[in-house]
Amino acid sequence: MSARRYGGLPAILAVLVSITALALPPAAGAATSLRTTLNEIEQEVMCPVCGTLLGLAESPQATREKAFVEKLIKEGKSKNEIKDALVAQYGDAVLAEPNGSGFSISAYVVPIVAFVLAALLLAIAVWKWRRSSDGGDNHLPAVDGPSAEDRRRLDEDLGRYDL
Repeated sequence: MSARRYGGLPAILAVLVSITALALPPAAGAATSLRTTLNEIEQEVMCPVCGTLLGLAESPQATREKAFVEKLIKEGKSKNEIKDALVAQYGDAVLAEPNGSGFSISAYVVPIVAFVLAALLLAIAVWKWRRSSDGGDNHLPAVDGPSAEDRRRLDEDLGRYDL
């Protein structure tokens, strides 16, 4: 009875095929989005010889490292698995970003603390400087001007230059 309502068996099959077709592309897209590329890895790892990003390095060691990464990508390894393999092969210095624990966290913390401390010291110095200039007897000393003898000599000197 329900088959006649929806146009029969061909209509039911068409609906099932449509649902299946709609369900497949996201699954295929998800599989490709999980796959990593050499460009993604190059932006996150360093050449251990040059100390520059792998994408910018041109040393023979960087070429070998790129080939190693390409081999791991072809094997279907994820980004984290590739990074772990690189760390095992070349050490922690191969990572562009510190791992965020232990001594490596100091790469983030030290510059921030130094900036905050410098700004605080500058603010205190400005505050003390402004406070010392605002308070107390900071008027300029009174100036008496030239004496009578100095005025007479000045008038004589200027008189010689009159034309």
